[in-house]
Formats: sequence, structure tokens, C-alpha cells
Amino acid sequence: MPKTKLQNFMFTIIMAIIMVYGMIVYNVALNTGGVTNDTFLMALHEMPIMVPIAVILEFFLVEKLATRLAFTVVRPTDRPQVITYAISTMIVCIMCPTMSLIATLLFKQPSFGAWIHTFGCNMPMALIWQLLFCGPLARLIFRTLFRKQLASAPAAH
Repeated sequence: MPKTKLQNFMFTIIMAIIMVYGMIVYNVALNTGGVTNDTFLMALHEMPIMVPIAVILEFFLVEKLATRLAFTVVRPTDRPQVITYAISTMIVCIMCPTMSLIATLLFKQPSFGAWIHTFGCNMPMALIWQLLFCGPLARLIFRTLFRKQLASAPAAH
């Protein structure tokens, strides 16, 4: 996938936008009692706050930690898809409680119970959304946008 630091940053932005939007839609639906056409518009209001937070966390902290954790379960010789799913799972395991805490502090009456409830509701959705929809879509968009550069660029170190 990304071959340079700039490409990695762009991939992180694409992934964060899709992941954060999906999770905000989910949380708005939980808070309003269901999904309506307005749910998708309401979710846009939190995007300017939550996307930069997710990008910064992911790019500077979570990606490296999640990769290290994933390689306690998989080997470099495993199929690339298995490695991708292991890293994605570890990212969710770190980002979900962290972003749930941030959302609880910013948008709810902050308490330990509110955070645990938010995290508990978000974790199954975050994992499914990441592995089955967000991750594949983000990789497709990235490959489409960077097709020429990916074919000619050397591997990142």
C-alpha cells in the first residue's frame, strides 16, 4: 500500500474520514433512536473535530503500536491479507477506547460509566466497520488515487 511517508499520511486521512464518519453516524443513530436521512447530515457536524484527532493519533502513535502488537500474533511471512487484518484489528483495539473517551469528554456528560458504555457500544461496530467496509474502501480509494505512484515508487523504510 503506501510507499512513502506522504502516501502513508494521505492513506491515514482517507481511512480516518471514512472510519470517523461511519462511527459518528452510528453514534448519532444510537443517540436519536435510529437512522433517518438527517442522521447522515447530523454526523457531519462532529467531523471537523474528530477527524483531525483521529489522524494525529493514528499517524503519530497508534499505527506503530498496532503494528508491533499485530506482529505478536502474525509473522512477516504470513499472507499480506492476514497481516493487514491483524494490524487493522489492533488499530481498532487501540483507537476505539481512545476515540470513545475523547467523544465522551467532548459530547457527553463525562464519567467513567459513560465512557465504558460508549466504548462497549462502539467496539463491535468499529471492528465490523473497519474490517468489512472502511478498510477495503479506503484501500480501494488509495490505490485508485495513487496508482501511478505506487507502480513506480520504491518501498518506504
